[in-house]
Amino acid sequence: MTVRVLLADDQALIRAGFRMLIDAADDLTVVGEAGNGREAVTLARETRADVILMDIRMPEVDGLTATRAITADDDLAGVRILILTTFELDEYVFQALQAGASGFLGKGVAPAALLDAIRTVAGGEALLSPKATTALITRYLAQPLPAGTPSEVDSLTQREREVLTLVAAGLSNDAIAERLYVSPLTAKTHVNRIMAKLGVRDRAQLVVLAYQTGFVRPPQSG
Repeated sequence: MTVRVLLADDQALIRAGFRMLIDAADDLTVVGEAGNGREAVTLARETRADVILMDIRMPEVDGLTATRAITADDDLAGVRILILTTFELDEYVFQALQAGASGFLGKGVAPAALLDAIRTVAGGEALLSPKATTALITRYLAQPLPAGTPSEVDSLTQREREVLTLVAAGLSNDAIAERLYVSPLTAKTHVNRIMAKLGVRDRAQLVVLAYQTGFVRPPQSG
């Protein structure tokens, strides 16, 4: 199956470079290019792209606003958004994840890593490198909900809570299976059930929710 990719970046040169790289892969193809967030939303509906490479800083409508519009559209529920940022910890990255993006990459990423990232996100996985995730959590997620605030996490079984803890730590299904002595299929089933119960799109959203609710605490420095 060929993964359909939409490019959203206000710099034509960057789009051209990404298009050449992506179209050279046998299993990927670029189906459209957008120069701002408004065009990205329109083309997402017209092209039915599987993955959108979304720049954050764009004129007229920025990538964050476009991400919210796309993830809020039920007709685009299957679209995955991969945020592209000049800096690994762009101040808007976490907001983009909250809005429904499935991960983020620096624009200086190696070509092979970019292609793998597109495939990963298209497969429903989150793209959060351990280093970036730790820094992101430390910087943005150190503010859990006030004490006594009801949490959807309370509805999870003990095993599901174990799995959520491991997902929040950045472990893959295979790693979770190994840790809990279950099959990868069982681990995946647990993760999917947790996402359904908590009403989130993917693993990135699970990580956000786990820390926002205070279920998992940010790592302490020093």
